Amino acid sequence: MKEETYLIEGMTCASCSSAVERVTRKMEGVERSDVNLATNRMVICYDEALVSPEKIKAKVEKAGFGIKEYEEPVMKAGKNEAKATSVKEEIDPEEMDIKDAKHRLIGAFVFAIPLFYIAMGHMVPGGTPLPELLSMEKYPTNFALIQLLLTIPVLYFGRNFYLKGFKTLFHGNPNMDSLVAIGTTSAFVYSLVMTFMIPLDMKYAHQLYYESAAMVVALVMFGKYLEKNSKKKTKGAIKKLMELTPDTAILKTPDGEKEIPIEELLVGDVVIIKPGAKLPMDGKVVGGESSINEAMLTGESVPVEKAVGDEVIGGSINYNGVLEVEITRTGADTTLAKIIKMMEDAQGKKAPISKIADKVAGVFVPVVMTIAFVAAIVWLIMGQDISFALNVFVSVLVIACPCALGLATPTAIMVGTGLGASNGILVRSGEALEQAHKIDAVVLDKTGTITEGKPVVTEIISPKMEKKELLRMVASVEQASEHPLAKAIVGQAKEEGLELERVESFLSLTGMGVKAGFSNGREILVGNDRLFKENKIDLTAFEAEMERLSGMGQTPMLVAINEEAVGIISVADVIKETSREAVERMKSYGLKVYMLTGDNKRAAEYIGKQAGVDEIIAEVLPADKARVVEDLQKAGKRVMMVGDGINDAPALVQADVGCAIGSGSDVAIDSGDIVLMKSDLRDVAKAIRLSRLTITNIKQNLFWAFFYNTIGIPVAAGALYLVNGTLLSPMIGGFAMSLSSVCVVTNALRLRTKRL
Repeated sequence: MKEETYLIEGMTCASCSSAVERVTRKMEGVERSDVNLATNRMVICYDEALVSPEKIKAKVEKAGFGIKEYEEPVMKAGKNEAKATSVKEEIDPEEMDIKDAKHRLIGAFVFAIPLFYIAMGHMVPGGTPLPELLSMEKYPTNFALIQLLLTIPVLYFGRNFYLKGFKTLFHGNPNMDSLVAIGTTSAFVYSLVMTFMIPLDMKYAHQLYYESAAMVVALVMFGKYLEKNSKKKTKGAIKKLMELTPDTAILKTPDGEKEIPIEELLVGDVVIIKPGAKLPMDGKVVGGESSINEAMLTGESVPVEKAVGDEVIGGSINYNGVLEVEITRTGADTTLAKIIKMMEDAQGKKAPISKIADKVAGVFVPVVMTIAFVAAIVWLIMGQDISFALNVFVSVLVIACPCALGLATPTAIMVGTGLGASNGILVRSGEALEQAHKIDAVVLDKTGTITEGKPVVTEIISPKMEKKELLRMVASVEQASEHPLAKAIVGQAKEEGLELERVESFLSLTGMGVKAGFSNGREILVGNDRLFKENKIDLTAFEAEMERLSGMGQTPMLVAINEEAVGIISVADVIKETSREAVERMKSYGLKVYMLTGDNKRAAEYIGKQAGVDEIIAEVLPADKARVVEDLQKAGKRVMMVGDGINDAPALVQADVGCAIGSGSDVAIDSGDIVLMKSDLRDVAKAIRLSRLTITNIKQNLFWAFFYNTIGIPVAAGALYLVNGTLLSPMIGGFAMSLSSVCVVTNALRLRTKRL
């Protein structure tokens, strides 16, 4: 199966996206086809043996739409690759489209406003000032002809409605443009016929609908223009990410510094990053020290200190020192490129909730056209004249645009994923975003999720010598070891500024500890109780402390000098400062929080109690984590699994929502449905809140879209006329229709103001 993304041209409403989905899904070999109205993209998954890109394109074009392959807006680096596509394109097609729409809109209103003034002036009490030559009473033919002359330019400026509307209608996929085109064409043709009838009887001057046709077109154009502007804002988060990388980089060469376009950078190149400059690609610091602002990628506002050996992310900003960075990833492999790709995928894939709108949109336009025809005929049968019936017909067609339905879900998902990204929360799909709000159980992996993931020295117990001296001596022994516990002790000694000495001899004793000798003749043993029992060293004085430390989930490392026990250095993977607060917040959302670990029950209970989790599942092998998640699902729970994204991969896949928690460039982006850029458990609660806010917004949008059409269509069909004699004008219908789409997009944009 192959998955491809295409740009669909000529879509204006939910009926369009529904039509493209319908014709492509019917093709033999197509497994899935999702069309996003907000981004104009189609993601299609198909069997290459049965379907080809040419067949897909032909099918979409036959339905009345344009189609072209979608190009990833990510910089591709490398001298031997095809010419790079810069993320900052010189000409933004969307910007050009908005400018063109603005010019056409201004042109339309330049003619529509005087037309409205002339046509409706006689209805104002006392009338409005007009040259006598245009008087409806004295010169009705002139009155009609000037309206005709003013209407034609408006229809020309709004020609896209007719070009697209009739094209899709003739292809059997009528859309919003079809409704506007049929309605305004009917009003225009009827008015044209009445214009020719005026010389026979001046009463026909009262039955002109030029202003309705022109004002409907102008007002719908106005709504479309506002909608385009609002839709552009929903893409702001991706655009900001795209603008993070600089255009050039300073390359370190044997001949000195050289400024080159970042497209020419290769893995292994060393670049100079000066204060205030952006990092061009992911890399590793090979010279200098500085603090880096990674806020745009991780949401973390506090600058991160970087020194030789540290990883840095392309797009982050260097603050003070000069850095030499060796490039480790370029083009589509960079963290920034992967984030942009993930966000684009999330915005292209539909959430299940959007299926409601899709089903309605698929039959909406034909149903509306039927309602308009039936309503007009019923009013004629009831004795109303053609003018009245035409008013009803046009009003129903123009008020019933399904734009709002098509925009309700994708715009909210676009803004929601953008809000998440700005907080360091990456959502892989609309489905993941929707599923997260249904979660009622959160399973947290212990190591690296609740805890720091790396051991640190927690206690030094030494009744026979100074604690610092014991630490210095043991660190001197352990500096030759690669064991994580040894590294923790050496790290603590360096942090305290202790000077380590060289050992004369060193022996690693597998499963027990180490044995070392110093030049002054002292022999030191560091390890577990088994090592001490093997060497017949008395541990009576330390047994109680060992029991206590083990019960707290710590690893006590015994120290003996010349076969006499002198102290304990205890090492443990400690709980993160924010873990308890994060768990409390999850519980406040009504979620049950589980902790999953391979530790023994006693140690697990100590950490679990510190974190405040509801239930502890201990002594679980990595391979069995997925089974634990499955058991919870069988018990009726909707489960979010939170892990580091690498060794927890099976459990992340098994869960209803897999949440990979990582840090910066090392984040396992491919592992979870949701990826947290920071190793901060509070972001899990933020991700759940993001989901709840987004789904609430989608439901609000869908409610207003359905409510608007439920109320609007009967009113346009003349329901109020039966009650109080009020008949809706097509102009008001056109304005209301435009406003509904703008309201939906504006409501989605409100998400950007929310705090997670």
